[in-house]
Amino acid sequence: MESDELKRCHVCAGEVEAYMQAWCNWCGNLYHLNSRADLPGTDCGQVWINEEHLALEFACNVCLAPPAEPGSLDDVLDLVEAAAAAGMTPAALEALAEAGGVRHRRTAGGILLFRRGDLPGGVARRG
Repeated sequence: MESDELKRCHVCAGEVEAYMQAWCNWCGNLYHLNSRADLPGTDCGQVWINEEHLALEFACNVCLAPPAEPGSLDDVLDLVEAAAAAGMTPAALEALAEAGGVRHRRTAGGILLFRRGDLPGGVARRG
């Protein structure tokens, strides 16, 4: 009998049916890949033909689109983006920043920049 861990998708943590099993060539983890057109299923990765080796190549969505590193440019937002992410108006966020209520940086050109994790409520990175 296989363990429950072997039947869990690395990407979504859902149970993987036998017809949905694929293993990532990059990380080696199990993920959902629907190999049957007659049965429903969501793919948590891809498969394609590697033209150099003429072989199927499998990869999970985690390896295909890794999350941005903390502190990367994806975490830096201007005033309008930051206000939308925090659910505030730009004027309210600017006032909060000027009052010292949120970490920010003003560029030489006067543009306010924020890190996503510094916003009110600790807005997480998009993923």
